[in-house]
Amino acid sequence: MPLSPALPTRRPGIFSRIVATGAAAGIVAGLLLTGVQHLQVTDIIRTAETYEVAAEATSAPAHTHEHAQAHEQAHEHEHSDAHEHEHKHGGWQPEPGFERTAFTALADVSMAVGYALLLAAVLTLRGKDSNWRQGLLWGAAGYAVFFVAPSLGLPPELPGTQAAPVVARQAWWLCAAGGTAAALALLVWGRHWSLKVLALALLAVPHLVGAPQPAVHGGVAPPDLARAFIVASALANAAFWLALGALTGHFHHRFNRSNQGMR
Repeated sequence: MPLSPALPTRRPGIFSRIVATGAAAGIVAGLLLTGVQHLQVTDIIRTAETYEVAAEATSAPAHTHEHAQAHEQAHEHEHSDAHEHEHKHGGWQPEPGFERTAFTALADVSMAVGYALLLAAVLTLRGKDSNWRQGLLWGAAGYAVFFVAPSLGLPPELPGTQAAPVVARQAWWLCAAGGTAAALALLVWGRHWSLKVLALALLAVPHLVGAPQPAVHGGVAPPDLARAFIVASALANAAFWLALGALTGHFHHRFNRSNQGMR
């Protein structure tokens, strides 16, 4: 009886390799970010939250008095209790300890996978094999685009810090990040001098326009704590982006090599 021919080995497609690269790099880099945040950033945030809670407790009696004068006597007690509960807790929040760390890790990994998928897609579109060294350079570019440039106008903020409206800040953040990404691309791949000038303009315009600012500056936390938070956030994000870039380059090379070995 003749033997049946061997079935051809199915090679993973481009999309599958991008997803595998993004998932592998994102999970590792996201967990790394959670660990660095736990060592450097979490304690600063908790300290700032104690100042925020203390400030809310100080302002609560005056607010309760104004609230009682504005409503009828029959509904005073019920509405005051509901407002006090909402003001105290500010909605659901994870409990300190394992629950909070777990939700932080989930958020970090989700964000890291999203960025890693974007980076893996860019590496694939280039059409060249990459390794961890090239990935490290891409990670440094991501750090400049998504953290350094926006932070020059909108530095990381502690709880209780006065801030401009969210929509205005998000719009400026997108302009700063998008302009920096386009500028880096023109500086690296642009050949004509006019493209270099355009790149410098894209870098400068968002900061010349200026980030949206609150009507009143300040916060409940001391300035030294706010500065420590900015430094800790910068270091944590640097470690995250460099690791994400190197890991994405490594897994991109690994999965491409595996795919070629199946041919």
